Amino acid sequence: MGSCWAAKSSKANFPRDLIRLTGYFSSALLPRNQSSSKRIIVPCKLKHPLLFIESYGLCSNVHLSFTANSLQFCTVHHPFVKTSQRDPHQLYTRFYDVIDLLKSSMARPNLVTTTIAHCLAIKVGALAHLPVCTSLLTSYSRAKDLSSSLGLFDEFSNKDVILWNAIINAAVENNSYNVATRFFIEMTEVGAAFDSTTLLLIVSASSHMKYLKCGKSIHCLSIKLGMLWDCNLCNAVLDMYAKCGDLSSSQSMFTWMETRDVITWNSMVNGFLYNGHPEKSFWCFREMICFGIRVDSVSLSCAISASADMGELSSGQAIHAWGIKQGYNYDISFPNSLISLYSEYGDIEASKSVFKEMVVRDVVSWNAMIRGLASNGRVVETFDMLYKMQLTGYAQLGVATLFTIISLCAEQMLLREGKSVHGFTVRRQMISDVWVTNSLLDMYSKCDCVVKGEFLFNTIPRRDLVSWNAMISCYSRNGYSKEAQSLFTKLIHQRLQLSFSTVLAVISSCIPPDSLQFGKSIHCWGQKAGFSNNILIVNSLMHMYVNFGDLPAAFMLLERIHAEEDIACWNTIIAGCTRNGHFREALATFNWMRQEISVMWDSITLVNVISACGNLALLCEGKSLHGLAIKTFVGSETRVQNALITMYGRCSHAKSAKSVFDFCSSRNLCSWNCMISAFSQNKEGRRALELFHFLEFEPNEITIVALLSACNQLGLSRQGKQIHGHVFRFGISENSFVTAALVDMYSNCGRLDLGWQIFTKSEEKSIAVWNSMISAYGYHGNGKMAIQLFHKMCDSGIRPSKSSFVNLLSACSHSGLVNEGLSYYRVMLGEYGVEAVTEHQVCIVDMLGRAGKLQEAYEFINQIPGETEAGLWGALLSACNYHGNVEMGRKVAQHLFGLEPENVVGYYIALANLYVGAGGWKDAVELRQIAQHKNLKKLPAYSLLINIDAASSSTAASSP
Repeated sequence: MGSCWAAKSSKANFPRDLIRLTGYFSSALLPRNQSSSKRIIVPCKLKHPLLFIESYGLCSNVHLSFTANSLQFCTVHHPFVKTSQRDPHQLYTRFYDVIDLLKSSMARPNLVTTTIAHCLAIKVGALAHLPVCTSLLTSYSRAKDLSSSLGLFDEFSNKDVILWNAIINAAVENNSYNVATRFFIEMTEVGAAFDSTTLLLIVSASSHMKYLKCGKSIHCLSIKLGMLWDCNLCNAVLDMYAKCGDLSSSQSMFTWMETRDVITWNSMVNGFLYNGHPEKSFWCFREMICFGIRVDSVSLSCAISASADMGELSSGQAIHAWGIKQGYNYDISFPNSLISLYSEYGDIEASKSVFKEMVVRDVVSWNAMIRGLASNGRVVETFDMLYKMQLTGYAQLGVATLFTIISLCAEQMLLREGKSVHGFTVRRQMISDVWVTNSLLDMYSKCDCVVKGEFLFNTIPRRDLVSWNAMISCYSRNGYSKEAQSLFTKLIHQRLQLSFSTVLAVISSCIPPDSLQFGKSIHCWGQKAGFSNNILIVNSLMHMYVNFGDLPAAFMLLERIHAEEDIACWNTIIAGCTRNGHFREALATFNWMRQEISVMWDSITLVNVISACGNLALLCEGKSLHGLAIKTFVGSETRVQNALITMYGRCSHAKSAKSVFDFCSSRNLCSWNCMISAFSQNKEGRRALELFHFLEFEPNEITIVALLSACNQLGLSRQGKQIHGHVFRFGISENSFVTAALVDMYSNCGRLDLGWQIFTKSEEKSIAVWNSMISAYGYHGNGKMAIQLFHKMCDSGIRPSKSSFVNLLSACSHSGLVNEGLSYYRVMLGEYGVEAVTEHQVCIVDMLGRAGKLQEAYEFINQIPGETEAGLWGALLSACNYHGNVEMGRKVAQHLFGLEPENVVGYYIALANLYVGAGGWKDAVELRQIAQHKNLKKLPAYSLLINIDAASSSTAASSP
């Protein structure tokens, strides 16, 4: 007696509280004396099951009951259960109705049609006939109802090889490869005979599971039983080896086979391509043609993909022409491959041409066209194509289409469109697909929408590891470090098998200063989990340690992977040192790298090293790197040339910067910005404004800031207003750096009132905007207003920075607020966490010097630990000059002559002026003679006349 089984339940369209009915119907086909019965459950998705049952009428020995989710039939055993069930003479005439219905169901899989056929088979008594049962089982399988196939299979006690093959094939069709393998094991255990088709199906399951050991066992079993005469089985074994990455065994199998058909050749062509050998794949395709094998659409598609992977568009075009000549342009897979080929090379017009010429288009055709448009940045055309696809009616959007669209929204940061796609997936009930939800998570992450991503993550019923990784990456990418680390801890408690992507996602969250210990624990955990040799993880760890200033740990990691290190490892250290202000360490690492024979630097290396030279103002070393770039042909790259322009600008060598700019072969907006900034930094504001008139691109925020700095230097409020007009025209008025530059420009040009207006109208005031306004009031001698603004900034939740205190102390100095300035200097570190640097100390010295407290300033400098900067003594020397204190001025000058000999001419002149002011003409003349004897020359000064439009408003501005 068969075991009971339950079919997969589905939503019913009738009320759930439908009463349970029991009825008996008559039929002459079943014997009346049959007492034993068995239970069969037939899934039902019909709107009116009662009408369906009444229209067919069931036999009298059938006990019927149905609930909201299924119809249940209890049937008796048929008298011919144990007869020869594959005998065609036993096929009753009425069985043909069932067979015909099942054939139509398998042609277009439909669960309702299969259910009708199932009920009809019960009515005519055909359910016990193996051909009918096999067809019914296959129909359920193709309708994606594997549980019904399994239940139907359990109904039979005497199963032949065809039925066993049918259930194994059903499991393979529904991606239940482990189930298929277990059926084969059960088949051998019960002693059932199997044939080459059985082995072919198991080999196919092993291929999908990438289970090479199982595939080899089936291969050995095939040889032992002499079943390798079947060409289809040989092809399956060959394909299995290729899919499992064992190309040598696949080639051996190919060589051993005496009979090779087109599927054999296609398996080899696709096998080489699948394992990353496009050259061998294309060679195999050519050999196939030489041997006279008539290629098909699969061969052509693989050859086109191989051409794309090899980067040979001409080969793909040749195959295109050859395929048209052979008449393959009407085969749908051939043009689909061509669309992907041309799209990959950016030839969208060719892709469109192929797409328009297609007589029949399937979902793959539309997806290929949409993917091609999206990958080439054609956003509007992509959504237009998506709309046209929906209008066709036959090409329904699937997971592949949604994945392409969601990825486009993520890369282009199209949050609004991404939300629309999210709503579409909910309406179409596709949100349960884990690939869709993970793509949406990635989209929200890249669009800086953490709240939506978090809500989506919490609503996912079954999260996989990719979901966890995407959410951790979302937190890390958007600065939610604590949340990312907390989620990682939860993930560990879930005891899932973590991947290196998980480690990469959580390492990037170690940004705050208090995250170093957590980062070290991740480092230890990664070593324990076996990720210590992964280059990507090692690079991330080195980057983390460099960001925290732990250079010894980063270099230790670099030394440990010495045998496997590549250019990315060196670039991680060099770029990390450059970005974090360790410029000399970056240069030292580059010199160490050049001693390694196996590693060759690239453009990224040179860009960072050149930037380090620029920040250190090492002109000689920068020129050497310039020569090295030209020698190694890397100097022609635009980013290297941009780095050279910036380096020469910071080294006060605008002439060389202009020379590099003039010879730049392919300038981009960054090139123009670098050159304009170089002029601006070197007090050549007019040249910066002149260069702007020839700008070949639409300016951005960086361009505007550099131009406003030039106007600031020249005091040109008129030109500054014109630049302000550009700000509104290009829609960048809300940029915090532009707002800060405008405040600086107007305040330095005497229009503090306009600076205040811009400040008050700014919706989101960043710390740069606050600092500019504080500096503006200090520059105009209104220190009390600057202090009020400082406290307002702190009350708004913005933490003051080093520049904030420089501007505040400078305002106190210019306004004579000595006590206030000293009090702020004392609480800088304790209350605000800002460590005092040379700029702050210079402000204190200048403030004490202006107030005439020279001795206190002298003592302040002496109590500073470590080596004293020349700027401190220079500020004190200016104060001595102002107050005429010759004795202290002489002592300060002696310190300066030893600290900064390259700028000694300025100090000689300052001390000489001090002597003149005190009436010591003799000493002044001696100093000037010494300067002339040493051939020291002072740079010429210049005067600047500022045309103030509204003088009355230059010093009076609205109070905060």
